[in-house]
Amino acid sequence: MAESRSFILRGGRVVDPQHGVDGPADVGVRDGRIVAVADLPAGTPVIDLAGCVVMAGGIDLHSHIGGGKVNLARMLLPEDHRLSDGRPVPLPANPLELPSSGCCTPGTLHAGYRYVEMGYTAAFEPAMVLSNARQAHMEMGDTPILDHGAYVMLGNEELFLRMLAQGRDFGHIRDYVGWAIRASKALGVKVVNPGGISAFKFNQRALAVDEGHAHWQVTPRQVLHTLARALRELGVPHPLHIHASNLGVAGNIDSTLATIDALEGLPGHLTHIQFHAYGKAGPKKFSSEAERLADAVNARPEISLDVGQILFGQTVTASGDTMRQYANHALGSPRKFVGGDIECVGGCGVVPFRYREESYVNALQWAIGLEIFLRVKNPWQVVLTTDHPNGGPFTSYPHLIKLLMDRHFRNQQLERLHPEVAVQTPLRDLTRELSLTEIAILTRAAPARLLGLRDRGHLGVGAAADIAVYRVQDDPEAMFATPTRVWKDGTLVARDGVITAVTPGGVHLVEPDYDRGIERTLRREMAALGCVSLAAQTISHDELCSCCNPGGRILPTACFTAEAAAAHAPATPHPETAA
Repeated sequence: MAESRSFILRGGRVVDPQHGVDGPADVGVRDGRIVAVADLPAGTPVIDLAGCVVMAGGIDLHSHIGGGKVNLARMLLPEDHRLSDGRPVPLPANPLELPSSGCCTPGTLHAGYRYVEMGYTAAFEPAMVLSNARQAHMEMGDTPILDHGAYVMLGNEELFLRMLAQGRDFGHIRDYVGWAIRASKALGVKVVNPGGISAFKFNQRALAVDEGHAHWQVTPRQVLHTLARALRELGVPHPLHIHASNLGVAGNIDSTLATIDALEGLPGHLTHIQFHAYGKAGPKKFSSEAERLADAVNARPEISLDVGQILFGQTVTASGDTMRQYANHALGSPRKFVGGDIECVGGCGVVPFRYREESYVNALQWAIGLEIFLRVKNPWQVVLTTDHPNGGPFTSYPHLIKLLMDRHFRNQQLERLHPEVAVQTPLRDLTRELSLTEIAILTRAAPARLLGLRDRGHLGVGAAADIAVYRVQDDPEAMFATPTRVWKDGTLVARDGVITAVTPGGVHLVEPDYDRGIERTLRREMAALGCVSLAAQTISHDELCSCCNPGGRILPTACFTAEAAAAHAPATPHPETAA
């Protein structure tokens, strides 16, 4: 019955923050879309969901699921793909599942199955390198069921920094950004340690927001504002996705607040912000600045963030931030490290890590993340993430949801930690417990809105029939760990934690307009730099489709209106265009 092309979900508590719905309601589905129940014919199959909560499918806005560093992380921890005693993982009992494994960095197949079993229907890779975008798309395309997309990394490539240092016309830089998004088939732009990855190659070990790059003399402030302005003028819905300077460094709250100021009122999304909210107070010179951060975000509605909550246990940190990963490589557990330089466009570092309850620093990081969730007043400005796998695997989301919804449980967990942490954090005094509506915003509605996915993250008429149904339970962790049913585009793909169908996911991307005259400049300068050619970096729609499982679709996201884009259009064309 659930697999019919048309059906009605009846009797459940529908939680749809996009439309202000939280209560009993029926949901109609026809041909993979939400429709008005009144528009369905008599005799349409009805599914009784009494005692259940009905939400849109979950959307993970920031999860490392594809690309070179993810593969490096998998290779660096082969033990993560075996049982604890070293034996191979048994073959799956479900004939619909192909063999795959991993906890910290699961294989593509395993990631798709486990996400869907939790009620998630989309996940987005936040750090796709321009010269390696094709491989990242292939890997994401191999992930079953989930819709996906990626943000292309800009702000550290030699060409961009050279253009900025030489004072090139802003229109040229904006059009370069537009070309990079379209060529890589990205959904947005990510900047990692603005200018810092490049500066590390010139032997700089830190780069403050207003400090000059050793070679280019460009500051992170210039990089941030230029990219944010370019995205605004190109009409890209998702704000600049910002991995700020000085990740993990005590006292980095000043860099984080300076990063917000550098945007000068332009929209910005601060990612894994828990790692950027540290002070230097206290006996160990490491303290929480969650309150200062939350005050800044509460005062700026144009700023959004995802938290990057850490959760205790083994994981692996995989980041494009070579500078900070190198600085932390001696802390690896087990003691392994991979660092990479990717031609003239970026880098990466991979460090295994175990977060420990008995560690003062790790325990305080845990508390800081929860503080941020609870202190930011507007849930539409926050997205639930662990920066998978950096703060912990995405499979820990149900546990994180319980921490946010149950103050008593949260305080119980706090008592288990390093004894000095309870003294240094006000977490025990924060009485807020998130509601189901707020959880639906953090995990569905807010990420959809931030990414410009107008037909996802809600259950309104015309939306994709991506639906998760949870049996009401006293324990939120148990409730969100195993939905009773999950539909993807109207097909039942999981029931009570068992995959019931394996469908292909679609690729979300954005295709901003830009002056094609910039391509002549880029072709010439890329050839001079000796990096991957412009032609080789440009992915066609046909290639993108071939990266997906059979039946995968391209899901373009609309830019701002033409009128809004025209208001920001450059006054003059490129000289080469005119020529």
